[in-house]
Amino acid sequence: MGMDRPDIETRADCERLVRAFYGQALEDPLIGFIFTDVAKLDLEHHVPKITSFWETILLGNRTYTGGAFAPHAALHARVELRPGHFERWLQLWFGTVDSMFAGDRANLAKVHALRVGRAFLDRLQGLPTPGDPAPAPGTLAISRHGPRG
Repeated sequence: MGMDRPDIETRADCERLVRAFYGQALEDPLIGFIFTDVAKLDLEHHVPKITSFWETILLGNRTYTGGAFAPHAALHARVELRPGHFERWLQLWFGTVDSMFAGDRANLAKVHALRVGRAFLDRLQGLPTPGDPAPAPGTLAISRHGPRG
């Protein structure tokens, strides 16, 4: 029935989830290139960090330090991270969580991913991307206030 899936209980569970997720994400036709070509992700270096991020969120073991946003902002400067990329990332994450785990922490893993994804997307919208022309000096002062002649 699939109701025999455990909840996320340990760091090892978090790591299995993260590895299973990246196993799919790296191969994904829509977002795989972001990890492999743009970020040139070193998985063995990356997995412990992401595992610590989720261990901190889901198990309350504060093993993750530092901000998660900065590396994504740096990535966004090289390839525009679009809403579709985040949707796909969430789809794969939700699917991976659901295939392996069920319970309160599994639900939190999904809710938090949604929250983080939304927050990142909102913050990235305000940053320049490779496709944006650099604003010419003084172009920000165009709006006129007051009565029009």
